[in-house]
Amino acid sequence: MTTRQEDRRYDLQTLRGDVFGGITSAVVGLPVALAFGIASGLGAIAGLYGAVAVGFFAAVFGGTRSQISGPTGSMLVAMTVIVSANADNLAKAFTIVIMAGLIQVLLGLLRIGRFVAYTPYSVISGFMSGVGIIIILVQTLPFVGVKIATGGPVEAIRTWPDLLTDFRAPALIIAAATLAVAVLWPNRFNKYLPSTLAALAVGTLLGVLWLNDAPVIGEVPTGLPELQIPVISWQMLLTSIQPALVIALVSSVDTLLTSLVADSETRTHHNPDRELLGQGMGNVVAGFIGALPGAGATPGTVANIRAGGWTPLSGVLCVVILLAIVLGLGRYVESIPHAVLAGILMKVGWDTIDWRFITRILRVQREHLLVMLLTLILTVFLDLITAVAVGMIAAAVTSARQIERLEMDSVISVPILDQVFFGNIKDAGEAVDAFSARVGLVALRGTFSVASASKLMSTIGEDIKDHEVVILNFTDTVYMDDSAALVIERLIETAKVENTECIVMGLGGLPATTLNALNVLKDVPEDRFVGTLEEAKETAKRILEED
Repeated sequence: MTTRQEDRRYDLQTLRGDVFGGITSAVVGLPVALAFGIASGLGAIAGLYGAVAVGFFAAVFGGTRSQISGPTGSMLVAMTVIVSANADNLAKAFTIVIMAGLIQVLLGLLRIGRFVAYTPYSVISGFMSGVGIIIILVQTLPFVGVKIATGGPVEAIRTWPDLLTDFRAPALIIAAATLAVAVLWPNRFNKYLPSTLAALAVGTLLGVLWLNDAPVIGEVPTGLPELQIPVISWQMLLTSIQPALVIALVSSVDTLLTSLVADSETRTHHNPDRELLGQGMGNVVAGFIGALPGAGATPGTVANIRAGGWTPLSGVLCVVILLAIVLGLGRYVESIPHAVLAGILMKVGWDTIDWRFITRILRVQREHLLVMLLTLILTVFLDLITAVAVGMIAAAVTSARQIERLEMDSVISVPILDQVFFGNIKDAGEAVDAFSARVGLVALRGTFSVASASKLMSTIGEDIKDHEVVILNFTDTVYMDDSAALVIERLIETAKVENTECIVMGLGGLPATTLNALNVLKDVPEDRFVGTLEEAKETAKRILEED
């Protein structure tokens, strides 16, 4: 009998794994947190504070047992826009972070986390690839020793012509060496020394011992952070709700995608609503201490699990190590060149791009490719929330077209010759005409939704006009949404106008609940509801005889 992974007993071996996992994930997360802090415009310490705040609360209160949380690429992109827009009032920027955290807590309490799983992969792929491209574009400037442009990727591209005269050779050499180490570091050494930390060490040593002219981080505050007092007014709340929603939604999607990765690595199942609750609490605290908001971090999570991290204790230990760095080791960070962090972020941006989808670009359906490219372009050149919203709409329309074809394929609308239909009924008399088809059968099999509603009306509506009696067969109908139900009402109204009588056959279950709730069948007499085809024949015969 196999034991579920969630039920594994906590013992000395598990503790050892948590300790090694916490240490490893801290080593992986340190360079990235520093780099994200600098790139956001808030400073290196903001990245470390964010890793501590979000990492602790997500580990203790979250719903993914081995997940490591902290600043991520998507959160960097979202926060950079907010910091740029509120450069003269950072208190407002941090208030937006607090609001975003509260929104996440609300999403968790309302149990909305599970619905993130319904986000189409083409949208996620375009979004993540767009984030990766933004990171690379923005980091091209510090990569050559030029200050980061405040206008995001578009402004960074506009400054490229000036790089030929403004670039600094020492910074370029350091960044190139850092990137080379990060890319070429052998995988077999990662368990002892992660590639990002090795790249950080090599690049920093180059800057300290040889290429001293490259810009460096400079003084980094140590100790506990200052409390940020939220800026609260109705006007501020109205203008801040959209960026707060951006951070909340991006963090939620990023987090739950990482949770799925953790599930696949550990063969466990996360609690999405509880995970959003923990992440939201962490982001609220991050806003109060002036830190970068965060989400579930895939590199740290995978490193933690593969090093043996199994329980939330590994995440707490990761936070403790980072907190020790924040409290006492700030002076060792001051001499790190900006170019080193740019090199590391270039690797992060490259890894963020969804190469798994891109390498299959020639084999995916054209509709899915268009959704992915649309989301990617809007992410890079417009904003994250618009990109995801438009991508979701485009994906929904694409899916609706596919579903329409599937649903319409399960519809049968056929005329039935009187001779065939009434052949077994004795003494049919004049009601039976061997050469006419006064009865039509419409069989609605399977599921029907808004996707096929319009096509149902145009297709079946024309068929109804050709018959004196139409049997609407719901025997094999599994589900029907409100849009499809209202189409049935319009079909019955069309039949009434054309003096065509309707018989409802085999109605039950969810379709009956939906149709009755909307009072769709109000114009169908009680004696026209039948259960079997034989009953439908008898009813149709009686109607035709009456005529």
